[in-house]
Amino acid sequence: MIACDCDVCQSDDQKDKRLRASILISHMGRNYCIDSGPDFRQQMLVNRVKHLDAILYTHEHKDHTAGMDDVRAFNFKQQCDMPLFCAERVENALRMEFSYVFAEEKYPGIPSVLMKRIDNEPFELPSGLMVQPIQLMHHQLPVLGFRFGDFAYITDANFISEVELIKLKGVKVLIINALRKTPHISHFSFHEALIMIEIIQPERAFLTHISHMMGKHKDILSWCPSHVAPCFDGMRIDI
Repeated sequence: MIACDCDVCQSDDQKDKRLRASILISHMGRNYCIDSGPDFRQQMLVNRVKHLDAILYTHEHKDHTAGMDDVRAFNFKQQCDMPLFCAERVENALRMEFSYVFAEEKYPGIPSVLMKRIDNEPFELPSGLMVQPIQLMHHQLPVLGFRFGDFAYITDANFISEVELIKLKGVKVLIINALRKTPHISHFSFHEALIMIEIIQPERAFLTHISHMMGKHKDILSWCPSHVAPCFDGMRIDI
């Protein structure tokens, strides 16, 4: 947190150095990123991502979209447009925030993107990976989670309806947001996330979108059941 002197923000443990929530999925030699927040460029550099085949967006908040401009590096290297999979409302926000990208007369060197409109129905990625969107609520804002086979990713949510929970049945690995220990208006708290994990019943679960108010990584880990752990930047999960 900017200008914060708390123990978490001043920690020497690299697992307490938390950039914006995002995840890279690799499947059959293809890479897909969920969300491109303000730290997108740094995340691609630190994790040495050499190619990217698409970005999937959960929702339009800036901490999940602000880094979209940096797809231009992949455009240059791969010589193709970057597919962006998102709901209509998210597409409208991207078109407004990055108006120069969608202008009729384009300035040289701007990002080149290909909009792929999605809703709450399954869709397929270039490698043949099927994606099941999960409709979630982020306070009063509808957002999307995504299920890929036995894996599901849920961020920026504080409500999942009974209908959408059915789509998560049988998930073996779940990543779910847990912002802090105390209740929050638009995010699951630590205890609320544990309740959702108990309902969904994955074999393994990981907590993401963790704020400094949650505490240090080692402390969060000590509070978790044996099959639950907090995520950390650079974490890799094999599925």
